[in-house]
Amino acid sequence: MNRLVLLATALALSAIPAWAGVVTGGTRVIYPADKKEVSLPVRNPEKSGVYLIQSWVDTGTSGERGPFIVTPPLFRINSGEENLLRIIRTGGNLPQDRESIFWLNVKSIAADDSSKPHTNVLQLVVKTRVKLFYRPTGLPGDPQQAYRQLQAARKGNRLIIRNPTPYYVTLFTLTVDGKEIKEADLVAPFGSVNFALPAATASSVVWQAINDYGGITEPERRHVQEG
Repeated sequence: MNRLVLLATALALSAIPAWAGVVTGGTRVIYPADKKEVSLPVRNPEKSGVYLIQSWVDTGTSGERGPFIVTPPLFRINSGEENLLRIIRTGGNLPQDRESIFWLNVKSIAADDSSKPHTNVLQLVVKTRVKLFYRPTGLPGDPQQAYRQLQAARKGNRLIIRNPTPYYVTLFTLTVDGKEIKEADLVAPFGSVNFALPAATASSVVWQAINDYGGITEPERRHVQEG
């Protein structure tokens, strides 16, 4: 494709309205087991534009639906409006000694505006996935402090991060001797993850996590143990 074609394509795309979708009121949802339902606000911040919102919960594996319903499952949201998604557990045999994780999907579809000609319109469908943590009652420890309990060890050329708590820990950053491990994400309750070490040496590791409110924790530092 020559430069003239690339320029023409860029100009054509710049003349096409595009929709970025709606905004959710958080990056995660905590569902305490003793609650009948929890909610998440959804807002359309645009000055103009109407969306259809479709929502559901899945397990994160092969699109299998989770034991929750979301109401309303489909609704219209006008510009400047806000609505609440109500999430209700419908059953499921979930562990009671640790958290379980699911995913809340919020799909925004730009609705047709019959008052405008249907030409030069790029209509996008945007799907937001929000972590949903189901938290049984009576779990020991403070979930806000779980990230401080992580353990770091080296085995060969791998860094192992262990989580001895019943809570999921979502890593925001993870560095070894100042070198970032970009693949760092979730560490499951009573589980571990391992990563290739970014260098031959590994003496200290520093991490930050994302708390229940979507905030970033203070850095936590450890010396890397062997084994």
